[in-house]
Amino acid sequence: MTPLFVYITCVSLDEAKRIGRALVEVRLCACVNILPGMTSLYWWQRKIEEGHETVLIAKTRDTLLDALTAKVKSLHSYACPCVVAFPVTAGNDAYVKWIEAETEGARS
Repeated sequence: MTPLFVYITCVSLDEAKRIGRALVEVRLCACVNILPGMTSLYWWQRKIEEGHETVLIAKTRDTLLDALTAKVKSLHSYACPCVVAFPVTAGNDAYVKWIEAETEGARS
């Protein structure tokens, strides 16, 4: 099992809480962190946009990434939501085992 941190941006704190709760409830991740108050500058439809977003970071395992991504896309307000994963290559072994234990029996 490779643990992952999945970085997701949301339009609002409410959307991040709704998506985060849905992911945790079905054990697609062990937990989420929600970081409100981010300002984003990005290209969209050939122009630079500025928006206020909320970051959602989900702690999961590599085997659940496809299901997690599908769940996020089904609940997200964006046509093309940011859902990208970063492997956890080192850290507290007990924490990594906790992620694994809490995502056992995940259902989408």
